[in-house]
Amino acid sequence: MSAVATITDLAVSFATDAGPVRAVDGVSLDVSPGEVLAVVGESGSGKTVTAKTLLGLLPETATTRGAVVLTGRDGRETDVVHVSGAKLREARGRDVAMVFQEPSSVLNPVYTVGWQIVEGIRAHGEVSHKVARQRAVEVLRQVGIPDPEHRIDHYPHQFSGGQKQRIVIAMALVLGPSLIVADEPTTALDVTVQAEILDLLRTLRDETGTAIVLITHNMGVVADLADRVAVMYQGKVVEQAPVGELFADPQDDYTRALLKAVPRIGEGTARAVERASSRPDGWADSEPVVRADDLRIVYPGRFRQPAFTAVDGVSLTIRPGEVLGLVGESGSGKTTIARAIAGLTPVSGGSLKVLGTEMRGAKGRDLKAMRPRLGFVFQDPATSFNPLLTIAQCVAEPLVVHGRAKSAEAARRRVDELLEAVQLPRSYGDRFPHELSGGQRQRASLARGLALDPELLVADEPTSALDVSVQARVLELFAELQKELGFACLFVSHDLAVVDLLADRIAVLYRGELVEEGTGAEVLGAPREDYTRRLLASLPVPDPVAQAERREALRALQVG
Repeated sequence: MSAVATITDLAVSFATDAGPVRAVDGVSLDVSPGEVLAVVGESGSGKTVTAKTLLGLLPETATTRGAVVLTGRDGRETDVVHVSGAKLREARGRDVAMVFQEPSSVLNPVYTVGWQIVEGIRAHGEVSHKVARQRAVEVLRQVGIPDPEHRIDHYPHQFSGGQKQRIVIAMALVLGPSLIVADEPTTALDVTVQAEILDLLRTLRDETGTAIVLITHNMGVVADLADRVAVMYQGKVVEQAPVGELFADPQDDYTRALLKAVPRIGEGTARAVERASSRPDGWADSEPVVRADDLRIVYPGRFRQPAFTAVDGVSLTIRPGEVLGLVGESGSGKTTIARAIAGLTPVSGGSLKVLGTEMRGAKGRDLKAMRPRLGFVFQDPATSFNPLLTIAQCVAEPLVVHGRAKSAEAARRRVDELLEAVQLPRSYGDRFPHELSGGQRQRASLARGLALDPELLVADEPTSALDVSVQARVLELFAELQKELGFACLFVSHDLAVVDLLADRIAVLYRGELVEEGTGAEVLGAPREDYTRRLLASLPVPDPVAQAERREALRALQVG
């Protein structure tokens, strides 16, 4: 069986002011029809550059050597590296298509999804609008969009995150390519939606025979979907094996380190017991830093739309020095509660006391007095940092705003201490956010959140966009800082294994309601609610055999 894509001795270098930087160095890979090849490795390993080479999407600053040959369903071969621009445009969509990481950045917000799919069909041949629209409806139905005849005329903002990812997959499928390149297709999705998207990709592979190159840092996703795995490190393929062999007996030291870095359910139990035993007498009777009683948050309706209740009757507490993990799928109300605690979203009903301040009806002066005692770590530091400021200026911002320092320059000594605390060299303070890697930016974001020595830290999905090895280092650092500084924390995440590692207690939200709460051993070890069991079964684990069993268990829960 001939390969649908063959990469031979690929080398890619980028021209920079400091000289050429080699991103890919002598990579050779091939993909067979109907096969899923997972390419894994940490940020900067060259996996995404290799994937983009398959579609000829590298910038003009790139210099490419080697061969990348695509074989279409009609047997026609295209060497992407040496082909003309016109031939390359023909191959895209017909022979190879791409599913990008963030669907919101791919879909044009001013056009309906149907128009965008039809545009792709008509760009590759003389097809009437009626026929193209019919094909678009068929492919939307194929990827599981309900009522496609009607939804085809909707705009991207009218779909959920999971549905938008399905639409991007539909756009990739519509011309029947022999190869789909999926670049981190589930990173931004919660575990239940991720499980649906992985099922969809598996079904499409089986039904259409389409090969898939899966770029991911999630080893659970690899175990769930891949047939073969290529591990990249510093631009080279260091190991390549069938998925079962690689997980059972990894040969390369880097592969072993990558698998060891994956958090697993149950690993946090011992840590939670150790933290609980070190607490002083009477801790359980201390005044909580956060107390929610029958908390309700309602977003008012607009343009004749009814009001939406995001949080409905939630009661919870966070005591001094305690980490509460808040989990649930998208739309469950996790981020809404986090924003309400930070005073960024108004409380509609019930009571929410944060550091002694009643947030319901709180005025600006009340929040001004409370906010220096609270830190916030955002999900994506790339968008929460001002790109025009240096890292030192960004980290110093809370100190300047709250009058602890007259300027960023005056706060530099404190900033240097914070950077060292999060294991970043002091010199990084003079860099701009775009000059740091994702993991380094997240450490700097943590330094900014801790700048005022807060009693309470709100961390909203702080590790969701990080690859597994960087995530492990950031989580270890977070745990060390929390133990050393003793701040209380609300840790919001959809990754149950991460929450289990850090949290003393876990609260599970579903459609704005608190359905289960307890220690990690109670909630994740012996869940009482079906929804929690579905969440657990949806979480892919880095073991192909165990993951196949979990997939069947999830199907049984969904049928039940």
